[in-house]
Amino acid sequence: MTTSELKPILVFDSGIGGLTVLREARVLMPERHFIYVADDAGFPYGGWDEAALKGRVVSLFAKLLAEHDPEICIIACNTAFTLVGADLRAAFPEMRFVGTVPAIKPAAERTRSGLVSVLATPGTVKRAYTRDLIQSFASQCHVRLVGSENLARMAEAYIRGDAVDDAAILAEIEQCFVEQDGRKTDIVVLACTHYPFMANVFRRLAPWPVDWLDPAEAIARQARRLVPLPEGFEPLNGVDPAIFTSGCPDFTTRRLMQGFGLTIR
Repeated sequence: MTTSELKPILVFDSGIGGLTVLREARVLMPERHFIYVADDAGFPYGGWDEAALKGRVVSLFAKLLAEHDPEICIIACNTAFTLVGADLRAAFPEMRFVGTVPAIKPAAERTRSGLVSVLATPGTVKRAYTRDLIQSFASQCHVRLVGSENLARMAEAYIRGDAVDDAAILAEIEQCFVEQDGRKTDIVVLACTHYPFMANVFRRLAPWPVDWLDPAEAIARQARRLVPLPEGFEPLNGVDPAIFTSGCPDFTTRRLMQGFGLTIR
């Protein structure tokens, strides 16, 4: 099979935050084309009713899989995968899904203070999936769950180049910083793929230095494990498609997609 005959990798997110994962996946999977899908018509997912969101995402994937026949699907959204991952695998057993879950296990392994915070959307914070990760991998740590109502929207604006108020950002992240018995939070898990785009802002506003844990590379590594590198491949050039469910992304978004080697279909 030649490189041009390989199936594409589908990367799905509620908005444009999944570009952090796409960027890492392209580095590790240079022989593959990618299809980026942003459900911007449903963004943000954090406030959705669970049953309605499940129905929406499963219905979307029925169309996407039929149209594009990808090799695997990367769900680059914590909120979506922690809620709908099991439903997607049940509905489409022939497809392999790589999920995005809060990086609680590596945070628990790395922390020195034992104080870890998880910065996420309200939907991810309230999922039993998240609580189970804490119970399984971080029971020896003090884990603070911080559900931000506004940060995903702020990140979308920031990624597009809009001005975002420092005080407003600090109000969303300040609960991540805990002092307890002379110890301080030393790791904050970025449990939304939008947030790493703002990591430099977070570092500047933080009351003390912490490790902001970005899961993008780990997600890309898992995708690479599922899709072995073929022999004799050649790195691909050219532009991959991006699909926005609204059908009408603005000019700034279109320009951003071009910068990531994507053209809006």
